[in-house]
Amino acid sequence: MFRLRCRLGPRLSRQSHTGSPSVVLRPYQDECIKECLDWLDQGATRIGVSLPTGSGKTTVFISLLSRLASLKEAGMRTIVIVNSVELARQSAAQAQRMFPHWSVEIEQGAKHKASGFADFTVATYQTLLNPERLAKFDPHKVNAIIIDEAHHAAAPSYRKLLSHFHTDIRHPDREYIPPVEPGRIPIIGFSATFSRHDGLALGSVFERIVYHRDVLQMIDEEWLCEVRLTSVRVKLDLNTVKLNATGDFSTSSLASVMNTPTMNDLVVRTWLDRAADRKSTLIFCVDIAHVQALAESFRNFGVDARFLTGKTNVNARKELVTAFKAQEFPVLINCAVLTEGADIPNIDCVIVARPTRSKNVFAQIIGRGMRLSPGTGKKDCHIIDYVDTVNRMPGVMSVPTLLGLDPMQLKIESVFKSRPRYGSGLRISLIHPTDTSLEDLREQAKKPAVDLGSTGPQPDKVPRGSASEGIDDGKEPRAITYEEHGSLENLTESLKDKEMHIRSLSRFAWVTCNKNLHILQGFKALKIKLKRSGEEYEVKRYIPIYSRNAGAMIESSFTLLTAATLEDAVHGADKWIVNKVGGESQMLCHFAPWRKSAASTAQVKQIMNIYAKKPPNDVRAFLAAIGLILDAGREVPTRDEIEARLKVMKRGRLHDAITRLKHNASEFLLKTVPYDV
Repeated sequence: MFRLRCRLGPRLSRQSHTGSPSVVLRPYQDECIKECLDWLDQGATRIGVSLPTGSGKTTVFISLLSRLASLKEAGMRTIVIVNSVELARQSAAQAQRMFPHWSVEIEQGAKHKASGFADFTVATYQTLLNPERLAKFDPHKVNAIIIDEAHHAAAPSYRKLLSHFHTDIRHPDREYIPPVEPGRIPIIGFSATFSRHDGLALGSVFERIVYHRDVLQMIDEEWLCEVRLTSVRVKLDLNTVKLNATGDFSTSSLASVMNTPTMNDLVVRTWLDRAADRKSTLIFCVDIAHVQALAESFRNFGVDARFLTGKTNVNARKELVTAFKAQEFPVLINCAVLTEGADIPNIDCVIVARPTRSKNVFAQIIGRGMRLSPGTGKKDCHIIDYVDTVNRMPGVMSVPTLLGLDPMQLKIESVFKSRPRYGSGLRISLIHPTDTSLEDLREQAKKPAVDLGSTGPQPDKVPRGSASEGIDDGKEPRAITYEEHGSLENLTESLKDKEMHIRSLSRFAWVTCNKNLHILQGFKALKIKLKRSGEEYEVKRYIPIYSRNAGAMIESSFTLLTAATLEDAVHGADKWIVNKVGGESQMLCHFAPWRKSAASTAQVKQIMNIYAKKPPNDVRAFLAAIGLILDAGREVPTRDEIEARLKVMKRGRLHDAITRLKHNASEFLLKTVPYDV
């Protein structure tokens, strides 16, 4: 049992220092703590803090607890809720280092059973879901609850246990009767990524986010290291991969695309080509079989690559991570083990070999490499991800989409002519290893590609281990291209004139009518509007009803949700659609078969009727709405020419055009849509 006990001496009260002689807070950490205390003083009881990976969240929340007044007769009694054993151990050890006089306990599984009376208890949410384990914590005698990785907090499992401590948090079972009257304990959530990919509103747990600090601020102030970015564009056809209940890729289905001999070979060659000079590369894979197969591929190229999975025992994991921290080997491969809570500052390269549609997962992955490590000579972290060029599956995360850009619209700084490789039809671009200078990358882009096929084992000699057998080689990637973004600062320059691209966020065919209005027009009177109003995004459903007073059909609306970001609004709306519409929601997708069929006579007639009512000076704007942009000096086509053009268009395109015309999108699209006649 992990139990470090000694009674707390004098009661703790609010102070202007940590109370720990071993810790000096960074300015933003102290600012964050003061902001939290101010909101708690004003009566807020459910607040969130957004701090990026590497900012010292654990130090912040332990210091925050040390400054909270002791409001209960029992003295200090706090609980930190985490989602893994590793995080529980890390938090407990950190608290004991900072405040040796605290009693510190862990509540987790069969090995760690807390008393319920410690000053500082770290508990895994999985263990607290056991009613007997939860019951030992009296909701009227606990001073504060901290939720680490709090982007999980809206999940039913979290709300089930948090409702025990706070009366304003609803138990997912509305008929549930708590055995003890819930309290109103202050709940403070910490996360690097305060959003839910599955559309569940974090507002069900938190009242407000009281402090936010983003990655770019941390890099600018040199609290996090510089980042170099490379996206590898490759034809993967992720549109064929099934999605799970949260909207992310199904593991088994994704593995069939990513865990192939050729794809694994590509990852190795990418590393050899782009990151062989890196001392500590961390790679994220899809599943255990993928981890094992990729490790084997690295070894076949003479690279000392080791791996850990959820099945690796605790002692072996510690030894492996310790050796990796000591830079005894260059490549560590894992799946889902080191996504959250891993503190390995020397990581100077991260390869994302498992595409994801979850912003939270992706941000956690790349955050593993952004900690400072001056003692190891680390200057920056090189992040390498893979971007699908087939069908452009919406919502897939990459560094550009994390920052709000459409990766397919970014300028490619380094494109190299591909040459055929071997029997699978893989086309691969291989160039000289890069230096750390973006200027060097630009110079290399002017040079011809170099064939490295003569070095190392030949691709056809890479053995197929048991982990790779049975994979359909028909899904091998083709036409690979490297895209260098340079630094995060360079990439985010593109944000100044770009809005978040909604097509990259959703599989559904949302129609942009202006920068603040997006419409999803379905069948059977399904119409959803997503509109920005001030600093919020509001999603409404519109239903046509007959009005006797008006003597015509009018629209009645009701609000589905509000969100702080476009991304959260889109994901929440998409989740609602899937839940309410079910299987028919596939008809609303970008790639629904009906959208590729020929335009209907009714569609053409409806558009031409609208055209007939347009004054001559509005014709160019009208054409923009149907996806036709005229050069400045080009004559406007005749009515017959327009009608002839409409008849050869696809049904989906005209469906979107009608939506734009109904919502006055013409002038906006005249300036922004890059179509041509």
